[in-house]
This record gives sequence, structure tokens and C-alpha cells, in this order.
Amino acid sequence: MEEPAGERLHASGPRDRLSDQLYGKVFEQITSGSIKVGEQLPSEVEISERFGVSRPVVREALLRLRVDGLITSRQGLGTFVSHQPAPRIKTFAKAQDIASYLRCQEVRITLEGDAARLAAERHTDEQLAALVAAHEAFAEGVRSGNLEPAADLDFHARIAEASGNEFYSSLLESIHEAMTGLMRLTLGLTRTASKKRALTVLDEHTAIVAAIRAREGEEARVAMQFHLGQARRRLIDGRRDK
Repeated sequence: MEEPAGERLHASGPRDRLSDQLYGKVFEQITSGSIKVGEQLPSEVEISERFGVSRPVVREALLRLRVDGLITSRQGLGTFVSHQPAPRIKTFAKAQDIASYLRCQEVRITLEGDAARLAAERHTDEQLAALVAAHEAFAEGVRSGNLEPAADLDFHARIAEASGNEFYSSLLESIHEAMTGLMRLTLGLTRTASKKRALTVLDEHTAIVAAIRAREGEEARVAMQFHLGQARRRLIDGRRDK
């Protein structure tokens, strides 16, 4: 793991987590290919000394990288890189912000899966019409190549509203900043990839709408969780960046 001479991590504010900074440093090296898939990371002690942070900070950063699928531990051997994101990911977000975005995605998988299930069971005709309109606006963005975070946010917001429980909308609003950053990143990658990728995302949205329209609650939950899970995988695995 390369490191510019004298570099040390410092928290500049309450929201500036050292573990996110360290996550970002390792993420950058994996993304750039400085540490390639299959190569071993330095030990916790070595990373701690290089960046001037405590072992718990190192463990937290490495745990996040493992959870996000970028590294894997092999008992008795060490920690190795398992996936490399598309290098152009750095064009759309700072590496240390990606740790926060992926934590946000974990919350969304559970929260929005349940919201979609309830939306299928409870939606009114007016709420379904609003969801369909949001879906069509997103589809037009796919067709024109002009995908915007606002269209994606609106699609997910309409589902939360159709759940019939205002707390789903309130909870999504509480993570609005992270969701916007995440969608800006994922849609930026989608816009600059092949048309196939954009159509894949649209197909996932279409499956969610179809399940909600049919009032199939469990299908809607699975479709939403699949979509959010696939978005996460496309983000961290450059092999899916197609």
C-alpha cells in the first residue's frame, strides 16, 4: 500500500470519520490498481503505523471494505483484494464519501423493501398514477441519455408515499443528502457506461412498478431489494460496469 511521505489522517469535524478517510485511502488504491485483485493488503499494524491511526479505526475501515465486497480475509493468510470498482468512479465522488453512501444503501435495502411491500398492498389509484408518472419520467431519462438524480429520487419517494405510512417518507428525507450523493454517483456511472446498463436499471424499476400495480406485496419487496442490491454491486465491482 503506497502512501505519500508524512501523510497522516486527521478528523476535521464531527462528521469527518477517520475510518471513512482510511476507507477512502484503501479504496483509491484498489480503484487505481495500485493494489490489484488477488493482492494482499498490509497488516493492521502496518496500516495503523503508516496512517497514524489506532487499530480500532483500521479494523472499522477494513470491516467496511469487507462488507462492501472489496476485500476478503483468509484465515491464517491475511486480507486480499477481491473486487475492483471501475476506475472512473473517482470522477463522480470522493473515495471516503463512498463509505457513507454504501452505509446509506444498507439502510435503504431494508427500509425501501418494506415500503414497496406496503405500497403494493395499500396504494390508492392516485398514488399508483403518481408512481407510474415518476417511472415514465425516469424511463424518458434513460431513452434520452439524460438521467438525473431528481428523477430517481422522485421514483423512490412516490413508493414511500404509497406505503400509507408517513414515517417511510420521513425516514427517506432524513437520509436525503446521502441518497442524493449516492444517486449522483450511480447515475453518473450509468450515463457513462453502455446503454445496456441503463436499460438494466430501467428493467429493475419496471419490475418494482409491476409488482406494486399487481398488489403483490412480497414480489414488490423482493424486486426493490434486488434493485438496491444490484445498484450496490454495480458500484463496487467494475466487472458489472457494463
